[in-house]
Amino acid sequence: MDADAPPARAAQTAIRPQPGIMDIDLYVGGAAAPPGQSNAVKLSSNENPFGASDRAKEAFQRSVHTLHRYPSTDHAPLRQAIGEVHGLDPDRIVCGVGSDEIIAFLSQAYAGPGDEVVFSEHGFLMYRISAMAVGATPVAVPERDRVTDVAAILAACSHRTRLVFVANPNNPTGTMIPLSEVERLADGLPPQAILVLDGAYAEYVEGYDGGAALATARDNVVMTRTFSKIYGLGGLRIGWGYGPHAVIDVLNRIRGPFNLSNTQLDAAEAAVRDQDWVVRCRGENARMRVWLAEALAELGVPSDVSMANFVLARFADAAEAAACDDWLREQGLIVRRVASYRLPHCLRITVGDESACRRVAHAVAQFRGVR
Repeated sequence: MDADAPPARAAQTAIRPQPGIMDIDLYVGGAAAPPGQSNAVKLSSNENPFGASDRAKEAFQRSVHTLHRYPSTDHAPLRQAIGEVHGLDPDRIVCGVGSDEIIAFLSQAYAGPGDEVVFSEHGFLMYRISAMAVGATPVAVPERDRVTDVAAILAACSHRTRLVFVANPNNPTGTMIPLSEVERLADGLPPQAILVLDGAYAEYVEGYDGGAALATARDNVVMTRTFSKIYGLGGLRIGWGYGPHAVIDVLNRIRGPFNLSNTQLDAAEAAVRDQDWVVRCRGENARMRVWLAEALAELGVPSDVSMANFVLARFADAAEAAACDDWLREQGLIVRRVASYRLPHCLRITVGDESACRRVAHAVAQFRGVR
């Protein structure tokens, strides 16, 4: 060993991540089926039980012939398709590796040490993680009966606020606030702040644009969307954002030039053009969501009215929720504990197909009977 080389301990002390990063709790996704359970049903990640459309699958298969080619750097065909389907300007669209990446871009570009990032207390965990990753301070605002409280968010804003994240419908509660409240929030923000409307579940609400009109009309609103939910492409990781030209230009300057592969781009373009599939999946989800919520309520397990593809089942306390989760796992039903979202007494249950929903209701009935 070189006598002039610094000791290993000194090197370890000198090499450090940026402040705040080691304070981040690792994100833990929905659990998969345990080994050995051949009939297990995964209802922990809000995935479309019907998968992707045939058109998206065919585009995926065709992409094997271009695996040796670099993808486009501007995602123009996908942005054009999104624009045509949603009536949006393609030049105001940015694409990313899931909407998570768009959220990370916004935090990277507009927040940093000394800044604050505001979101509701039961909001998506990536808001907090993305804020802390850039050294900003996350500010979790209390909700009112598991519904986003606009007045409380506005009261929490200050001259340090740079980003305000609102998922509508929200995850993991499934609740939604009306457009009038979203507009009031946009109107009341401090001038240096951007309102980010997370529309991951927007397609499950018939006639809802996810905040597109608001993002079109205002210079302080950005909308994020994903292909992971109703489009059934969670395994490919594709998302997009829409907002003012100035903001999208900033995000494109920090976006990696080849952040999406040809396979991702082709499958997403085919998926967004197949709106018949979206209509079918939305209708079936709405039907089974109501059925599942009512079946659970009859068993003494209430939930708020959900506008997404899951229900948030509420139990008496954290111990009962954990016991029910353990029982469901024994029956091959994998749902999501949400203690990390400050809801330890709840289980988030994805709305599966009819067979899966009936299995959940039957298993919960058995659990309640045992107790």
